[in-house]
Amino acid sequence: MSEERIITAATVTSGEKNDGKQLEALIEKSIKAGIEVETVIGDAAYSEKSNIEYTKENEIKLVSKLNLVVTQGNRKEEDEFEFNKDAGMYVCKAGHMAIRKARQGKKDVGVNQVDTYYFDIEKCKHCPFKNGCYKEGAKSKSYSVSIKSNVHTEQIKFQESDYFKEKSKERYKIEAKNSELKHRHGYNVAKSSGLLGMELQGAMAIFTVNLKRILKLMK
Repeated sequence: MSEERIITAATVTSGEKNDGKQLEALIEKSIKAGIEVETVIGDAAYSEKSNIEYTKENEIKLVSKLNLVVTQGNRKEEDEFEFNKDAGMYVCKAGHMAIRKARQGKKDVGVNQVDTYYFDIEKCKHCPFKNGCYKEGAKSKSYSVSIKSNVHTEQIKFQESDYFKEKSKERYKIEAKNSELKHRHGYNVAKSSGLLGMELQGAMAIFTVNLKRILKLMK
């Protein structure tokens, strides 16, 4: 969404998907629609390493606070285990969410802390994706993430700038627009089943709120 509160792009996903994975597609859709993207403002879900690299390559400022759990680094399993920021848990490739987590290591002693996420072993035993993920006979299935204190130094420095702090104040507009879509235009309840139904419903709701906003700006 632009700072003038016009929605420029949207993607519809199932609930367990990571919001941050949608950033590149949203930016490219917005550019295709004629928007000049200089700065992107979002919550911590958008601060993962791949997004920082993408925006840097395209000379876009990313106003998104680092989440030390989300920014797990250049891991091979990053696309298979995604972090759900609302639940604070990782979700596996099959869509199963971790049932608990534990942190190991002491803070500020020069050693990286590790968050370990534990999954329901009964689901793993019968999972269609268990090959290479779950070892037969194992009594537990976990996924660990190292919490590094010295990564993303440029982004940390950018977070401390006046520009970052000033632009962060614009983020409330997104939540206000979400509220408008849900409570004034019925997007809080699905009218039909499936992602296609939500895409169609979303398209109509977004068209409506954009048209209302454009008319207000014209006045």
